[in-house]
Amino acid sequence: MRLLVLSPEQTLLDMEVSVVDLPGAIGRFTVLRGHDNLISTLNEGIIRYLPMASAADDEKEMLEIDGGFVEVRDNVITVCVD
Repeated sequence: MRLLVLSPEQTLLDMEVSVVDLPGAIGRFTVLRGHDNLISTLNEGIIRYLPMASAADDEKEMLEIDGGFVEVRDNVITVCVD
């Protein structure tokens, strides 16, 4: 699945991933391939993701955000950050 992280100025991240953990407004949640469509606000926190080429036991990479929102649709996770 594809993870896009966008700011008003630039694309911060555009890559294929196998799992993404997000700091949702009512708690952290995980998105895997085939996840139902959703839109959610995001709190300040850390996005954790595992690049597709990584082994399942590798540590997730991280990106700190100040908040924003996410849309999950058709195996594309689009995060818009402040």
